[in-house]
Amino acid sequence: MRRNMVKILKRSFIFVTIMVLLGLFFPTWTPEIPGENSISMLGQVEINGTGHEIMIRGADANHPIILFVHGGPACSEIPYARKYQKELERHFTVVHYDQRGSGKSYHFFEDYSNLTTDLLVDDLLALTDYLTEKLGQEKVLLVGHSFGTYIAMKAAAKSPERFYAYIGIGQVGDPVQSELDSWEYTMEQAKKAGNAKDVEQLELLRSAIERGEKHTPRNLVRKYGGAARLINDNRDYFLGFLLNPEYNGLDVIRFFKGISVTQDALLEEEVQNPLPVLVKRLNIPAYFLMGRYDYMTSVRAAKDYFDALEAPVKEFVVFEQSAHYPQFEEKEKFAAWFNQMFRQIHSR
Repeated sequence: MRRNMVKILKRSFIFVTIMVLLGLFFPTWTPEIPGENSISMLGQVEINGTGHEIMIRGADANHPIILFVHGGPACSEIPYARKYQKELERHFTVVHYDQRGSGKSYHFFEDYSNLTTDLLVDDLLALTDYLTEKLGQEKVLLVGHSFGTYIAMKAAAKSPERFYAYIGIGQVGDPVQSELDSWEYTMEQAKKAGNAKDVEQLELLRSAIERGEKHTPRNLVRKYGGAARLINDNRDYFLGFLLNPEYNGLDVIRFFKGISVTQDALLEEEVQNPLPVLVKRLNIPAYFLMGRYDYMTSVRAAKDYFDALEAPVKEFVVFEQSAHYPQFEEKEKFAAWFNQMFRQIHSR
């Protein structure tokens, strides 16, 4: 009886070990798209001396390129973005990439102590050149999301000739103003809900937020609907990590390691060098897309920046049902708007 139990335990241990190793190291890919000239690629490309993970998807590789710059910082959207972009893939070649030090572009023995947004901008411009050469196109449509707008706008200002237009989703403006808006909204909602513990926590943070030293706790912003209304972004990440083939277990470790190593310094850089001070003009069409209930990056701060920004064409678009993720929360409306915007650019 004892020998049988030992055998069972050994076999169980071996089975669990094998499953863990498979989970950590299984080969990753992105599903194919039917069509003679379709493209579905996931892999590492060396950009500016380090490996960057790139996902390219589209029904026709000759379609215009949309290049998404993720936010966070360090929060890749490759694990779940495919769920929301089927309509875009019909008309565009959609590119996501993990920024240096983020997600699958985090390398365990690489030094990120001197990582800055200027370096991320240079990576983005080099990646743009790689994509236009690979796909035989002249320019791309540049889309930043959340903190990704900080990087993308700096890139658009530095090298406008590479881009048809700039589109900022969850656009960052003055970070202190945005955080105060977030704090006021979250405090109001916590008081309405009668959550004394949340009210107390927020009250203790007020002075630090006013000085630009702290952020409104994101768990509370999410709790009161200031992050997402029509999707559950945390669940999307969890299911993407667990079920989608683009990330394996080791990549999930990279994802969280990248956040811990790079996020604080990049956010501090944003506070010290606000985007409205750095970029006052774009020489390409500029579009700010905001969810009505966005309190991760506040609508008011984005609108103030929009009003001050100079651009040959600019438009401020509000998605009435969304918070911080209108491209996912109202994906059909977003895709329709994107098609119309690109037609307008080409008709001018």
